Amino acid sequence: MDMEVLDKVPMEDLNYDTIHGYRNSHRSLKEGHPFERLSDHEYLRSIGAAAISEEDGQLHPTAAGMLMFGDEYNIVRHFPEYFLDYREELDPTTRWSDRLQSSSGEWSGNVCDFYFRVYNKIIKDIKVPFKMVGGERIDDTPVHKALREALANCLINADYHGLRGVVIRKEPDKLILANPGYVRTGKKQMRLGGESDPRNKALMKMFNLINIGERAGSGVPNIFNVWADEGWEEPVIEERFDPDRTVLSLSFVKKVTEKSDRKKVTEKSDRKKVTEKTQAHYDMILSFMEEDVWYKASELVDVLGVRETRTKALLRALVEEGSLVDNGAIKGRKYKKVK
Repeated sequence: MDMEVLDKVPMEDLNYDTIHGYRNSHRSLKEGHPFERLSDHEYLRSIGAAAISEEDGQLHPTAAGMLMFGDEYNIVRHFPEYFLDYREELDPTTRWSDRLQSSSGEWSGNVCDFYFRVYNKIIKDIKVPFKMVGGERIDDTPVHKALREALANCLINADYHGLRGVVIRKEPDKLILANPGYVRTGKKQMRLGGESDPRNKALMKMFNLINIGERAGSGVPNIFNVWADEGWEEPVIEERFDPDRTVLSLSFVKKVTEKSDRKKVTEKSDRKKVTEKTQAHYDMILSFMEEDVWYKASELVDVLGVRETRTKALLRALVEEGSLVDNGAIKGRKYKKVK
């Protein structure tokens, strides 16, 4: 759907700052590539961002070129429902702690710039092991690659004529990527891999040229494999209809292999030799807490019948051993039960 030539649109309507940034990435990743010496217009034609129109025989942007390299105010003339939205919802007391929208007017609002800005935000909390290759430190991990794959997949397979746009949501222990459009290969095949049927083939080519995205349909299975290797809860793929929407949820919470919260706390108790009274307090906290609900320490004081400082110490201990997670806030810290 992104190969259409926009016959009425001049090449000047593209954002050349974005184009030059993309070309620099391509040049650094694939030094000596045949496209390196081409002029901007020849380069855009070679990567599928522009094409000769049958109407006037002149070079014009393609739909993919406009999406990847246009300015938002020009993109919406051709894709009225176009909208890209990134939200960080790390503190339950505020609506969001960071937000990036294509319609803000503060940046280009195109797919290329959105990808790089959002990728840099979602990897901030990824721990990088120290690794040297050929005297240089390698700051890339399988998790980084999987996140690049997930973000590119979301943008490549979005139906830019669909409702509600692309929404990426970062939570304390989860990343949710949602795009308009159903899964063209079907949810089961998407999970298995081996078949690639991208909705926007020219966008895929442009991402592939800078080493982002898998052409062979192996991207999603690779994400599942990386999550399994990390011991995190399995990713969840959802399909929603009317309007069509695909949602990928990536949890950063360790899988719970124990049979119950009680067993986890008991095992921790055996190691730390906690008193019966402390063990009873652990059990009371876990029994009182409901799943997917955040609690302040002050809300548990009356339940336990102890001071708030003691309550906080108990909650910290449960976070350390994996029964609870906290929201990381210094003031107004909250706790939630691990499923």
